Amino acid sequence: MASTRDPGVDAGPQRDRADLVRLRLGIAYDGGGFAGWSTQPGLRTVQGVVEQALGTLFRRTGTAPRLTVAGRTDAGVHALGQVAHLDVEPEALAAVTKPRRGDADSADAPDPAAVLLRRLTGILGAAEADVVVTSAAVAPPGFDARFSAVWRRYEYRIADGAALKDPLARNRTVWLPRTLDAAAMNASARSLVGLHDFAAFCKPRPEATTIRTLQAFGWTRDPDGVLVARLQADAFCHSMVRALVGSSAAVGEGRLDQADPAALLAAAERTSAFKVMPAKGLVLTEVGYPPDAELAARAEQTRARRELRVDGVVG
Repeated sequence: MASTRDPGVDAGPQRDRADLVRLRLGIAYDGGGFAGWSTQPGLRTVQGVVEQALGTLFRRTGTAPRLTVAGRTDAGVHALGQVAHLDVEPEALAAVTKPRRGDADSADAPDPAAVLLRRLTGILGAAEADVVVTSAAVAPPGFDARFSAVWRRYEYRIADGAALKDPLARNRTVWLPRTLDAAAMNASARSLVGLHDFAAFCKPRPEATTIRTLQAFGWTRDPDGVLVARLQADAFCHSMVRALVGSSAAVGEGRLDQADPAALLAAAERTSAFKVMPAKGLVLTEVGYPPDAELAARAEQTRARRELRVDGVVG
């Protein structure tokens, strides 16, 4: 996929501190103007832009909040349902969410997370922004945006020869000239669902496992004829989503037989039998979490597995 690296391997996990307030953020962005999620020197990234806005908001508190994300995305990949968390000192949060003269809620006891969301939105410039913080809330105990997640869900859009080529959707849809066999693509995609070694569909990374549980993968046509792939997994390894989509497109064009992707999967070796699809058609739509009472246990379970190896999730 376009990278969604392991749910968000950033500066490394921090153990929860009882004296900090953990905030959960929902984030959406048009990935076209970003060099991916993760901060990189000299490049504009989603993490860099949001953390810069947080730095502006918290500049007088001596706090520079860092984000832990559910799934790191690569350059050009979009998101509607990204999730991240940050930890802040209670005093710092109180200082930046203190009611100001003219605030609509200044006469009441405001919700600190709601105030933070409003002020962060103002700094980001919501009217024209290509990244928007869509929600903010105090996270329930045990919540970790990365380690508590149980699945990530993506969509990929292809306008083939049978679809309407909508210029307003060109930045989130890949156009292909030939009409694809959607039924063959769907059958081939379904054959890949399950717990497998996805080495044939992952860009190799040192010491990283390519074993994943692909929970759902299928194709449908929207009313405008656009083919939409919907994929869900516990996590995705580097380039996995875009590679899976590429294998489907090859089946749809007749360059691969319907059974070939499953045979490539069984071989468990990186292959050049199909092309990895462009990033712009890929959107992270949602991240799933267990009930609140299970968040801490899920985080510890995932953390224990990941600490045995260097791992990542990339679409």
